Amino acid sequence: MDVHPQLLRALRAVIETGSLTAASERLGFTQSALSKQIAALEAAAGTRLFDRGPRGVEPTAAGNRLATRAATILDQYDAAQRELEDLPAPLGGRVALGGFPATALWLVPRAIARVRADHPSIEVDFLESSTSVQIRRLRAGRLDLALLASGEGLPGYDLTGIEVEPLPSSPLLVAVARRHRLAGAGRVPVAELADEGWIAGRGARGEPQFGAWPTVERPRIVAELGDWSARFGFVAAGLGVTTVPGLMAPALPGGIVCVEVDDPGWTGRSMALARIGALTGSTAATRAALIREARLLQGANTAAAAFS
Repeated sequence: MDVHPQLLRALRAVIETGSLTAASERLGFTQSALSKQIAALEAAAGTRLFDRGPRGVEPTAAGNRLATRAATILDQYDAAQRELEDLPAPLGGRVALGGFPATALWLVPRAIARVRADHPSIEVDFLESSTSVQIRRLRAGRLDLALLASGEGLPGYDLTGIEVEPLPSSPLLVAVARRHRLAGAGRVPVAELADEGWIAGRGARGEPQFGAWPTVERPRIVAELGDWSARFGFVAAGLGVTTVPGLMAPALPGGIVCVEVDDPGWTGRSMALARIGALTGSTAATRAALIREARLLQGANTAAAAFS
């Protein structure tokens, strides 16, 4: 029997009040509308549920039995409605996320995919740019969240009024061709890099270029390229080596491997998530996804280093 809950409420109201008039007043329907509901319920049940007499209506045995079941059904229905009302509303809206180029290869795509899977109503728009440009966009209200690079060799940016929280960071690595003499080393002292030819990056002034190892004196630059794919192509062909941030390591082409470097003179660089103002539901979800993916990436790099 397929019955709308309202028909069961009508049944119970009539039984509890003893009349169609009183039941219609309780439920807020006209007596005619309530009579039609009872008639529809009797049609669905296939039997008479009330006897009509001069003193009102009396439930039949079938009416009493159905009313008993109806009480349980309606209690469960009302409980389910309350539980649904207590659920948090699905998150939605747009988030403008900025990141420096190295974040676009692995971290940001995976974080956006996680947000999309967990909160389909949230749209994350990614803008790739230098850290200095991101700070300017944050102040102008064009970004909700920004991934910033900081550390040795980078400018000291003015972060007044910007809330910055450190993210799990990965080490700086050296990418070499699979047939390179250091490919199987896993970890090497910085002195091993002194005679290498370097594929240097070319980009905005003050941004990390990821070319020669930072403490190598008078590095031999064999090529200077702005695009990561071009740099990787040169490295894979054995034309030189280059530095890469660990957050890019999982996405490197198959012809390249990474090695870690023991260098007491290098203090490293870090990554942070910046924003202005309080988190909203959608920005909080995006922040959580970025933190989770950064932690997973850091853990993967640590495991790889231990294995090597």
